[in-house]
Amino acid sequence: MNGYLRQDGRKGIRNIVAVAYLVECAHHVSRQIVSKSNNDNVHLIGFPGCYPNEYALNMMEQLCTHPNVGGVLLVSLGCEGFNRESLQATIAASGRPVETLVIQQQGGTLKTIQAGVSKVQQLLAQAEQTELVPMDVSELIVGTICGGSDGTSGITANPAVGRCFDKLVEANATCIFEETGELIGCEDTMYQRAATPELAKEIEAAMIKAANYYTTMGYGSFAPGNAEGGLTTQEEKSMGAYCKSGDSQIHGLIKPGDVPPQGGLYLLDVVPDGEPRFGFPNISDNAEIVELIASGSHLVLFTTGRGSVVGSAISPVIKICANPETYERMADDMDINAGKIMNGEGDVDSVGQEIYDLVIEVANKAPSKSEAMGHQEFILTYKQFEPIGPGCLPATA
Repeated sequence: MNGYLRQDGRKGIRNIVAVAYLVECAHHVSRQIVSKSNNDNVHLIGFPGCYPNEYALNMMEQLCTHPNVGGVLLVSLGCEGFNRESLQATIAASGRPVETLVIQQQGGTLKTIQAGVSKVQQLLAQAEQTELVPMDVSELIVGTICGGSDGTSGITANPAVGRCFDKLVEANATCIFEETGELIGCEDTMYQRAATPELAKEIEAAMIKAANYYTTMGYGSFAPGNAEGGLTTQEEKSMGAYCKSGDSQIHGLIKPGDVPPQGGLYLLDVVPDGEPRFGFPNISDNAEIVELIASGSHLVLFTTGRGSVVGSAISPVIKICANPETYERMADDMDINAGKIMNGEGDVDSVGQEIYDLVIEVANKAPSKSEAMGHQEFILTYKQFEPIGPGCLPATA
C-alpha cells in the first residue's frame, strides 16, 4: 500500500482538508464552508468551548497534524480565548498548508463562507501535491472501540478483532484498545500481560481511577441497551470488551493525544484525571473515537451487537457486527458480519483474518461503509489529564 508522506516521517492513509472551528459561535459558518465545498475530502472538526483547557488545545494540535490531514482551515469568531495564532504556527511547523479566517474581521457569515470556500479549494490543491510513497503494515496505527454491545459481542466480533490485533502486532503495527471503564473485572489478567512490573502498576492505578470515577458519578459504561441485548453485569460486558485486545503483551499505557513511540499493543486511558466532576463527560463513542485518532489511529475498528451507524472525521471507521440478526437489518452500515460465527458459517480465526484483510484494503484507500455514506461525526469537549508516568512506556528501540 501507499501513504501520504508527512514532514515528520509519518504517513497518512487519507489526505483530507480539515475545516476547524475554534468556538461554537463559528460552528455554523464552518459547517457551511464544508457543505458548499462539496468535496468528500473536506471534513468538519472543532472545539465548542469559548476557552480551551490544556486537553482541548493538545487534542486540536494532534488532530490538525494527524497523518491523514493534508491541510487545515481554522475558523475563529474573533473574541474567544482559543490561541489561534499558536495553533496555526503548530500546523505550519508540521509542513501542512494552513489558513485562518476570523469572522469578525472578515465581515460576518456570508463573507466568511465565501472566503472559506475559496481557501478550501486552495488547500485541496496544495494537499494534492503531497507525495505518495510505499507504506508498510508496520507503519499503521489501528484503534478499536465497542458501542451498542449485546450478548453476542463477547463471543463473535470482539474476539475476532482480538485475532486481527494479534496479527497486526505480529507485523509490528501499533494497536490501541480502550477504555478502562469498560475493563473493570479484567484487571488481574491485564496486569499479567504488562511488559514490565512498572507498567502493571500504572494500569492498576488507571483501573482504580476508573472505578472511583464511575462510582462517584453514579453511572458506568453499562447502558440499558446492553441489558436489553442480553448482558447481565458490568463484568460480563468487560470480558467481552477485553477480548478486543487479543493476546499480545501490553506494551504501554497512553492518554488521549499521546502517540505510541513504536509498534505494539497499547491501552488508552480515557477516564479524566483528578477528582470526578460533572461537566467532564466520558461515555460517548464518538468522543472516544476522536481520542483514538488524536493518538494517531489511521483507522478505527468499531464492534457492535445492537447496531450503530457512526463514522468519524479524519480517520475511517470499520464496523464489525456481532449479531447476525442486527447485521441482517443494518447490512448497509456494517463492514463485517461477525455474526456468522454464531451461525457456524465461520470461526473467530477466519473472521479475524477477514477484519485484517479489510484493514489493509481500507488503508489502501478503499472506503469503509460509514465513510462511503458520508459519516463524519466529531465530538470534542473538556477533560483533564496529567502526563503519563515514567513506567507507562518501555524504552524506545
